[in-house]
Amino acid sequence: MSSQDRLIPLRNKESGEVYWTSKNKKKVERKIELKKYSKKLRKRVAFKETKK
Repeated sequence: MSSQDRLIPLRNKESGEVYWTSKNKKKVERKIELKKYSKKLRKRVAFKETKK
């Protein structure tokens, strides 16, 4: 399994933007939520883990 296979999308509900990241599935069972910069909204907003 390559590192590309383990990428998960983080999506912002308002703008629909997507950040791709990886997560350690052994340590993190729940869905992750990170604050990232949204280019469309021009501010930091919450990006939640979604399905591919």
